[in-house]
Amino acid sequence: MREPNAIDFWRGFALITIFINHIPGNTFERYTFSQYGISDAAELFVFLAGWSIGIATRTRDGAPEPRWRSVVRMLARTVEVYRAQITVMLLALAIIAGAALLLDNPLILEWHNAGNFFADPIQSVCGMALLTYQLGFFNILPLYVVLIGIAPIIVVIARVSRVLALGLSLALYLASLILDWNLPSWPGEGTWFFDPYCWQLLLTLGFVLQDWNRTSPAFGRWTRRLMPLGVVIVIVGITLSVLDIRPDPLMVPEPRLLFTFEKSYLTPARLVHFLGVLLAFSPLYALIAPRIGWIVGFLSGLGRNSLAVFSMGSLLSLIGQLVRFQTGGGLLVDMAVAGCGLVALGITAWFVEWRSRRAPKPRA
Repeated sequence: MREPNAIDFWRGFALITIFINHIPGNTFERYTFSQYGISDAAELFVFLAGWSIGIATRTRDGAPEPRWRSVVRMLARTVEVYRAQITVMLLALAIIAGAALLLDNPLILEWHNAGNFFADPIQSVCGMALLTYQLGFFNILPLYVVLIGIAPIIVVIARVSRVLALGLSLALYLASLILDWNLPSWPGEGTWFFDPYCWQLLLTLGFVLQDWNRTSPAFGRWTRRLMPLGVVIVIVGITLSVLDIRPDPLMVPEPRLLFTFEKSYLTPARLVHFLGVLLAFSPLYALIAPRIGWIVGFLSGLGRNSLAVFSMGSLLSLIGQLVRFQTGGGLLVDMAVAGCGLVALGITAWFVEWRSRRAPKPRA
């Protein structure tokens, strides 16, 4: 397994943050960075996915791997993420049904939009297969399936021109904000919580910036020069968050999505704030990694096995929600839930790597 690095470290950090934030109301949620800014760990997770694609689609010597190989590998990854989403959704529904039976509380069957499945399982199963039926807090993987599925297009276009790839992605992003494009939910009304038309920009940014970082010395210089601007953006985000200053969606001019802070559409304010966070904290890994010991290895291990860890974290956060619901929460409960969850995530990452090491080597 590869050695700890900044990408895996921050991806592991994002996974833990998402786990904590997916247990609303817990004690530790107030200490996550989503409480002190406009953007949160979802932006970091998607951006790092794009950055990782940039690394994965090149050979060891930095040359682009053949297009067909990149396309096949990303499509295979898409199938892998799709399979994980279906499995996690079924297990989540089973956990909700089991909790309703165990606690003798049929209201739990309505948890996070699960009521649609138990009321109309035929349509809901079809919706699960199409990714149009999603449970609350289980809607990042469907976005990830779509983004990884379209990643081959981004890679192929960027091989011709990185500016063209970024320009087309930005045009789709702006058109989606102005025209309010999103994928529909079914069964039931509404749209996807994460709009793929908008969030694809973050994946493209990650891919293109990784390529520029690899090939252009000027990229690193400008990153350092713009770091003070990033710090200013972070301070503004903290101020807006602490003072709870947010634009009223009913008061802003049209097109309103250009002026609000909506997570679903990765609105410009969230995007700018996230880029500011990147600029402000990009040097941090090199400063803290030698000083925090085993934590670097732990977080990097989570990041190396992000799909398995994220899937397990989603299920554990649901269980944590149910535990807090039944017990009423409190510091001791939250410590037990968070502590057991972190241990389980670490075991998940260890098990995936142990199984990989135990797998038989192909014969020559």
